[in-house]
Amino acid sequence: MKLLPQTLVGRTVLVLLAGLAVSHLISAGIYSGDRRKALTTVGGKQVAQRIAAATQFIDGLVPSVRPQAVQSFWGPGFSVTWTRNSAIATGLEDWRTRLVRSALGFYLDDLPAERVRVNYTAPTARQFPGQPPGTRDAGNQSEIQHPGMEMNRHMRRMMGPSSGFSAAHRNRMVDIWRSGEILEVSVQLSDASWLNFASPAERWRSFWSSPVFLSILLMTITVLGLSIWAIKSATRPLDVIASAADRLGLDMEAPPLDEDGPREVRRVAGAFNRMQRRLSSFVRDRTQMLAAVSHDLRTPITRLRLRAEFIDDTELQSKMLADLEQMEMMIAATLAFARDDAGDEPRQAFDLAVLLSDLCEDAAEAGQPASYSGPSRATYNGRPVALKRVFGNLIDNALNYGGTVRVDLRIDAERITVTIDDDGDGIPADQLERVFAPFYRVETSRSRDTGGVGLGLAVVRSILRGHGGDVALSNRKDGGLTASVTLPLG
Repeated sequence: MKLLPQTLVGRTVLVLLAGLAVSHLISAGIYSGDRRKALTTVGGKQVAQRIAAATQFIDGLVPSVRPQAVQSFWGPGFSVTWTRNSAIATGLEDWRTRLVRSALGFYLDDLPAERVRVNYTAPTARQFPGQPPGTRDAGNQSEIQHPGMEMNRHMRRMMGPSSGFSAAHRNRMVDIWRSGEILEVSVQLSDASWLNFASPAERWRSFWSSPVFLSILLMTITVLGLSIWAIKSATRPLDVIASAADRLGLDMEAPPLDEDGPREVRRVAGAFNRMQRRLSSFVRDRTQMLAAVSHDLRTPITRLRLRAEFIDDTELQSKMLADLEQMEMMIAATLAFARDDAGDEPRQAFDLAVLLSDLCEDAAEAGQPASYSGPSRATYNGRPVALKRVFGNLIDNALNYGGTVRVDLRIDAERITVTIDDDGDGIPADQLERVFAPFYRVETSRSRDTGGVGLGLAVVRSILRGHGGDVALSNRKDGGLTASVTLPLG
C-alpha cells in the first residue's frame, strides 16, 4: 500500500505507535471509568453521611422548629429544604444514583426505595445564587419552598458585605454551584413530608487535562524516541550491506564488510564476504581462461597461415587467408574484451564533456559529419580509458552504419545521459537487445568491410554496467538509431 511507510524503520515505528495508541486508549477508558466511579462513590458517601445526619435529626423534631433546624444544616456546598411534596419527580435511575441510594441505605438503616429519590441534573438558573426563586407550594408557603429559593437566600446572606468573605472567596463559592452537575436527593420523613437536599456533584476533570494524559504523552514520546534510535541502530547494518552490494556490482575487488554487531548481522556479513570472494574468483578465473585460450589460438593460426602459402589454388588460398584473418580479428577482440572485463583501470575524476567533444572533433577533422551538444564541462568519476572506448565504439558505429552522428550530453540530479543519434536504417526491433550478445552481428552487416566481429556492443555494455550504468538502443521515428547511455552520479 502506498500509504504505508516504505522503510523498515517507518513501518516498525508505525506498528509500535499503533500498539501504544490502542494500549493507551484502553488504559484511558479504564482509568476514566474507574476514576469517575471512585469520585461518585467517595463524593456520594460524604453527601450521604450529611443527608443521613440531617434526616435523622429533623425527623425527630416537631414541625414548628423544623424550618430553623433545616437552615442550620446549610453550607456553601450543601442546601436543605423541607417541603410537603418531593422536589424530584420519579424517573429512570443510572449507576450513579444507585451508588448514592446504596450509601443512604447503609446510613439510614435500609430505608425503603420509594422513600428516597436521587437525581443528577445540570446546573440551571434556579440553582445559581442571586437568580429569581423557584415556584412555591401553594399549600404551605411558610414551610414548603423550592430548594433554589432557600439556597439563593442563604447564599446571598452568606456572601453579603457583612459576611467578611473577600470577593475572590465569594466567586469561588459561586463557581462551586455553577461549574458542574447538581446532586439532588429527596428523603421522605415519618410524617410523609420531604427533606430536599442539593449539593454540587464531584467534578470530573476531562481526561485530556488530567496528569495521567500528560504522563501518557511523555511516556509515548520517550518510548518512540528510544524505539526509533534502537530500530535505526539495528537496521543500520542492512544499509551497509545494501551499499556493499551496490559497490560489488561496480568493483569486484571492493573491501569486505566488517563482521561485527549482533550475531544475525555477523552471519549476513560473513555470507556476503564469502559470496564476494567466490564471485571475484569466478570472474578472475573466467577472464584468465578466456585470455589464455585466445592467446594459445594464435600459434595454430600462424601455422595455418604458413601452410596456406603453399596452396597452388589461388582462389582457395585467398579464402583460407581471409578466414584466418577473421579468426585473428576475433581473437584480438576477445583479448581486448577480457582485458576490459577485468576492470584493472583505476577510477579517477575526468571531464566527460571534453572527452565527447574531442571524439566528435576528431571525426569532423577526418571529414565525417559529427557534432556535439551539451555543457562544456561535466566532471565524472570513472575509468576514462574504458569510457573513451565505449563512446568511441558507439560513434564509430553511428558513422559506419548511419553516415552521421549527433552526440548530446545532459546532466540531472541523479544521472548523466548521453544520446548518440545517426540517420541510418536502424535495427529490426527484435534485434535491438540481441546485438549486445558477444559475436552477434545484424545479418545485413556481415561483411568485414562494414563492421568487426560483434564484440563492440558487448564491450560497451560490460564497461557501462561496471560503472553502474547501462546502454539501450531504439529506432527513431524519423529514421535512424539512438543509443542512450546512462551513468549514475556519485
